[in-house]
Amino acid sequence: MATPAGTQRVRGVVEPAVTAAGLVLEDLELARAGGRTVVRVTIDLADDVVGSLDLDRLADVAREIGAVLDVAEPVDGEYTLEVSTPGTSRPLTELRHFRRARTRLVRLALRDGRSLLGRLGSVEGTTLVLSPVDQASGRDVAGDPLHIALADVASASVEVELSRARVGDDSGGES
Repeated sequence: MATPAGTQRVRGVVEPAVTAAGLVLEDLELARAGGRTVVRVTIDLADDVVGSLDLDRLADVAREIGAVLDVAEPVDGEYTLEVSTPGTSRPLTELRHFRRARTRLVRLALRDGRSLLGRLGSVEGTTLVLSPVDQASGRDVAGDPLHIALADVASASVEVELSRARVGDDSGGES
């Protein structure tokens, strides 16, 4: 198990490389695996960017992180580097997670016991603006957006969509 000081030492080397690439260091974890240390780095796009981090850019940043780790040697002994993105299975727990999930289908469990499914259109301060979707199919439908205070959300996640139907499109085709 890595010490907090060791993790901070590695973070101090990794974070500038991630930031220089215009990305955000979402998480960093050190774990022992036999005689090696596994350095798990989770990176993400900036809050204001919609979309996903492409594999080429992820690979470029992983190489840069490996290079700075090799030069600075903040890890004692041999290490294995794992660099990934948060993925869709990450629970939405921070305001930045909701900003990154704009345009995505999200499921919210509210503190009052209700559950909502909607398309996250924007985040205005600490208010989520959800466009309506059919609660059974997740298809976009016409209607007024819902404004949900972040403080009213008990838990939230992104729903995986294999294809996204357009408003008013009854064919079920991709957009």
